[in-house]
Amino acid sequence: MARALADSGADVCIWGTNKEKNNLAEKALAGPKNKVVALQCDVSDEEQVENAFGETLRIFEKVDSCFANAGAGGGAPFHEFPTETWKRVMAINLDGTFFTFRAAAKHMIERDQGGRLIGTSSTSAIHGAARNEAYAATKGAMIAMIRGLSVELARYGITANSIIPGWIETAMTAKRVGDEKFEDRVMKRVPLRRWGQPEDFAGLAIYLASDASSYQTGEE
Repeated sequence: MARALADSGADVCIWGTNKEKNNLAEKALAGPKNKVVALQCDVSDEEQVENAFGETLRIFEKVDSCFANAGAGGGAPFHEFPTETWKRVMAINLDGTFFTFRAAAKHMIERDQGGRLIGTSSTSAIHGAARNEAYAATKGAMIAMIRGLSVELARYGITANSIIPGWIETAMTAKRVGDEKFEDRVMKRVPLRRWGQPEDFAGLAIYLASDASSYQTGEE
């Protein structure tokens, strides 16, 4: 999504916890007509989010669209699920989205030129999956939060929408990719019969960040 936006000429600010990956992202996405900056930020930390958003505004002066995409999983039998893991997943996936969207909404309201809030949810918010209750709970809550934001912020010209990926080939799903038993069971239920790829979300990101989606809000 960041690459698609950068390739379309947008200035892009990425937040990540890994300094090395941040540096690689800056180099990979930078172009002659746009600015790309990656800041170190743990979105589960309220103070870090406030500081990172302030730094983003210092560098770019404005934020037109904000993508809440940070996410963490944690699988274990529910009756043995560690409280620490539950809290970590909630802190990153749900609290992180709240902190990020709150900072973005405040800026967009004060700027008074509209804006776009886009959250990456998951099909786990809709379809049950064993040992996935914590992750699913955060992604379902994100959808509910975004529906509320779409109503509350519409008067300011700010839209809020959710992206609901299915099985996408990323670092988070790496252990499942190539697992013949898993793929035989799961891919049969995927209409296109394949893993989704990160680039499948390029056009969607551009659409949701642009004026093309100015009348679409509160959608998954």
